[in-house]
Parts: sequence; C-alpha cells; structure tokens
Amino acid sequence: MSSQTTTLPVNNTFVRPQMFYISGLHDMPFANYFYVFLFIVFILTVFSNVFLIILICFGPSLHNPKYIAVSHLAIVDLCTSLSVIPKVIEMFLFNSSFVTYEACLAGMFFVHFFNSMQSLSLVILAYDRLLAICLPLRYHSINTNGRMIIIIFSAWMFSAVTFSVMVLLITRLNFCGSTVINSYFCDHGPVFRLACNDSSPNIIMGFTNIALFLFFPLVFILFTYLAIGLALLKIATAEGRHKALKTCTSHILLVAMFYTPLAVTYSATYVVSFHPNARILNNSLSATIPPLLNPIIYTLKTEEVTESMKKLFKTKQDKNGKIRNSKILAK
Repeated sequence: MSSQTTTLPVNNTFVRPQMFYISGLHDMPFANYFYVFLFIVFILTVFSNVFLIILICFGPSLHNPKYIAVSHLAIVDLCTSLSVIPKVIEMFLFNSSFVTYEACLAGMFFVHFFNSMQSLSLVILAYDRLLAICLPLRYHSINTNGRMIIIIFSAWMFSAVTFSVMVLLITRLNFCGSTVINSYFCDHGPVFRLACNDSSPNIIMGFTNIALFLFFPLVFILFTYLAIGLALLKIATAEGRHKALKTCTSHILLVAMFYTPLAVTYSATYVVSFHPNARILNNSLSATIPPLLNPIIYTLKTEEVTESMKKLFKTKQDKNGKIRNSKILAK
C-alpha cells in the first residue's frame, strides 16, 4: 500500500497515507451473503422510513412535538443507513476496499455522527414521554413544536462540533506502519490504534464520546422511566396506568434494540478480547437493524399512527371512488 510522506519543520518524518484498506470480515464463510442481507435491509429501511415521514407530514393529527421527534428519528435512521450500507456494499461486494485518506475521515465523521444522533433522538423521545406522563397538564405549554425543533437543532450542532473535533484529532497522527483498518468502515478506534505517535488525545476523545453518546443518554433514559414508573403508581385505576404505559412501549422497544448490543460490546471490550469478526458483525447490525425496525414499531404499535394511516388510505380510496363515478356519469 502506497503512502505519501512530507517533512515537518521539526525534521520529523510525518506519514499521512494516501489510502487505507478496510479489511471487513476475516475469512468468514458466506460473508457475501451477509452483505447481500445488508442490501435488502437498506432497501426496506429506506422504504419504511420514507413512508413514516410522509405519513407524519400528511397526517394533521400527528403535527405535534412527539411526532416531530418521531419524524426526526426516521430522518436520522435514513441518514444512518445511507452513511453505512452503500459504502459497505461497494467495498466488499465489488472488491473496492481501498479508501482515500480524506474519504476515510469523511466516512468516520458521518457514521459516528448519525449513530450519535440515533442515541440523542431516543433521549429526545424519552424527554417527551417524561413530560407527557409526569406533567400532563403542563405538557402542551412546556413542549411546544417550536421548542422541540430548537432541542433537535441543538442536538445536531452539539454532535457536529464533537465529531468534528474527533476527526481533526486524527489529522495529527503519524501512520508509519500498517494502514489496514480492522472494521467495516473507518472506525475511530481501529484507525487511531494504527498511529505511531502519541494517540492519548484520541483515546480520551473516544472515551468521552462513548460517555456522551452512549452511557449518559442511557442513564438519562433509565432515569426518565424511573420517574414515569413513580408517576404511574399515582394513577388510581389500572386502566389509566395501562393507557399511560402503552404510549411508552414503542420507545422502550427502540431503546432496548439500540443500546443493549452497543452497551454489551463496549463494556465487554475492556474485560474480554473480541474476535474482529464478532465486533464487526455486532456493530454493523447495531447500526443497520434499528433503523429498519424503528418505523415498523412506531407504525404498528402506536395507535395515533395506525389511525392516521387508515384515514390517509380512506381519503385516497374516496378520491379514487369519486373519480371513477365521475367518469361513469360522463359516459
């Protein structure tokens, strides 16, 4: 693998490779079938998320803070899949595993950025459910559409700044040895571990990002459900408790799907040694399966969405019926 060498003013040799090589799955039988599976997941993810976004846009009853947050999650899911799956398919199904230095850093930013936005989107939905159940009388005055948009915009800015700093720290590293990345994309950890010079700022940034976008959000969500649980105990009737809890079931499923595999992987990494294939499979599925299932869960398990979907199809059928009747009368 070729590399481009420039000399710094301090007369140290600084190596910035022209290309990195993404190794992908190591000697795994039927690996191509896994990449075909990811392609199918991608098609279904695009369809289901676009469908949910359109449904919310054309459903007047869904124009509220909760479904602004849900549509935002669908947009993030769509962007996550677009940042991961097409490049993986191009690299491993079409034997194009070399990636330029600049493209590697760009891919690193977008994959980590949209993964973090998935986490923050679940935090925003948890915040919405906390207000709805614990402060029902003040919910509409506190959580307006405008405030929800400001919260979402702030989350995007915070993540963008954080991961820009992370990528900029990579540019100070000297890659004088291997340029083979043991992952399915330019993952931050596998990249900075290839460096020959001091990577302690990158290690600190890696721990900081895991805390900011994985463990702190998970702790906050668990806290919200503890508060929701205490609020449910104060509801007098079992029917009332069941109705309030039912509004949270979709979010609970999403939280379990997204955080469980990631928390297990990052926690166990410091206790046991994972085979690179196990890490790649777990991380790639964690990044691609939740974006597929999120809109399906919200469509099937949320009463407001199913009702809006029925109204949308009924309106369409009524319009088609009127058009057919007018054509018959014209004849």
